[in-house]
Amino acid sequence: MLYLVATPIGNLGDITLRALETLRQVDWVASEDTRKTGHLLKHYGISKPQIAFHAYNEEQAGRRILALLHEGRSVALVTNAGTPGIADPGYSLVRRALDEGLELTMIPGPTAFVMAAVLSGLPVHSFVFRGFVPRRPGARRRFFEQDRAIPYTLVYYVSPHRLRATLEDALAALGDRPAALANDLTKLFERVERGPLSALLAGLGEETPQGEFVLVVAGNPEAEEG
Repeated sequence: MLYLVATPIGNLGDITLRALETLRQVDWVASEDTRKTGHLLKHYGISKPQIAFHAYNEEQAGRRILALLHEGRSVALVTNAGTPGIADPGYSLVRRALDEGLELTMIPGPTAFVMAAVLSGLPVHSFVFRGFVPRRPGARRRFFEQDRAIPYTLVYYVSPHRLRATLEDALAALGDRPAALANDLTKLFERVERGPLSALLAGLGEETPQGEFVLVVAGNPEAEEG
């Protein structure tokens, strides 16, 4: 059985009892970063062999994981933080396991974009999660331009190294809409800044931002939702 196990996005106390039970019972743990997962496992007194499974080895490691599953072994798939399969290579493993008729299930838990969307104060009866913003400037601008007419709240993952450029491109493409910027959710210095995109941009300090960011932007108020 393949178990997709959600792990804390920051605060280690956010792991579920089912997640701990599953991690204790499986034969192997497939981890996006074995060091980070090793820290989590050690914190809860769990000792399991790990398989590194990330964007740079997903084909080879995926074959190894599928072989273990075919042998009747159980594998827990975890990401660096949050829910595996969202904006990480877990999707490809799920697809391959389904194609090969293997059993899988999920142990639900924290997801950063859901928490950020709720804390933003923007409407979340309908919203669109767009994943990570592209790295290259041209691709990033086209990415935001595609979202200009969407009436629903928009949610993005943003690298700290591209935060300023991302806010500039979002402002240029989408206009000065209400927005929220969430940083280091569930951690000691958790912050959620709310206001127009221009204000979020102006509020950036001179130092390079640190930590993980989620940008939430209001949908197009002039678009028809029906």
